[in-house]
Amino acid sequence: MTMENRNRTSSVAEFILLGLSTRPEDQKPLFVLFLIMYLVTIAGNLLLILAIHTDPQLQTPMYFFLSFLSFTDICFTTAIVPKMLANFLSEKKTISYAGCLTQMYFLYALGNTDSCILAAMAYDRYVAICDPFHYVTTMSHGRCVSLLICSCSLSHLHSLLYILLLKRLTFCDSNLIHHFLCDINPLLKLSCTSTFFNELVIKTEGLVVLGTPFLCISFSYIRIFIAVIKISSAAGKHKAFSTCGSHITVVALFYGSIFYVYLQPLSTYTVKDRVATIVYTVLSSMLNPFIYSLRNKDLKQGLRKLMGRRKF
Repeated sequence: MTMENRNRTSSVAEFILLGLSTRPEDQKPLFVLFLIMYLVTIAGNLLLILAIHTDPQLQTPMYFFLSFLSFTDICFTTAIVPKMLANFLSEKKTISYAGCLTQMYFLYALGNTDSCILAAMAYDRYVAICDPFHYVTTMSHGRCVSLLICSCSLSHLHSLLYILLLKRLTFCDSNLIHHFLCDINPLLKLSCTSTFFNELVIKTEGLVVLGTPFLCISFSYIRIFIAVIKISSAAGKHKAFSTCGSHITVVALFYGSIFYVYLQPLSTYTVKDRVATIVYTVLSSMLNPFIYSLRNKDLKQGLRKLMGRRKF
């Protein structure tokens, strides 16, 4: 076998993450920007978790799910941003093959857990507004825990499937990933073997895993909207919509960027997709605590108690 043939059939040992920019003068400003965003994400979500778990008035299903959403967001960004920060200050910008698969595993496992928790929160709002008399029994602590366990289990199984299918592929000729993280589409573009089955799974099983929570959210809010427009008083309508406004904002931000990235053909994957990826991996996790606490009086009160101040 010639050297050329061996190179074509051997799999790479590491990948090079080209990041958001290849210009040397951009690396330090990007490092500072994402370091600040990461620290704000950690601090904001930790404050939200502590406020919820230390205030007896916030021991409700909605805040139960919100605290786990914040915890997942912390893990989600931690799986991505520290490596980004290291690469901004490094000339090599390499990640091992095993490290790349590990990062992608947590990217999908935690990202889909976020998606399922958002669906559980939408269901909670649906029950609270459309069936308030049975809310306590329907959204019992045991059912909330079961929903959370199912969300985590299904998400991790989905991620494991992607990793197992990716390990079937051979990567050769190039190890340059035109991204700041190990994502499925850039990796498939590097494969020198057929990716037909992988792409088929993405467009079928992947679409079901991503689309099912979104459909549950959509169905819940359609029912909520129908119920709210039947409320006669303007104050009642405002109160009902105010409890859902923050969640709808988060859902729009999260799913809008995800659908933009993953519903496009593999051949059209460009720099715009990298920017959109930042929205659901970094920006959404950073903004969630602010979005949820902005118009939520109970959460503001909990944060005031936590900070030991009269004003927050």
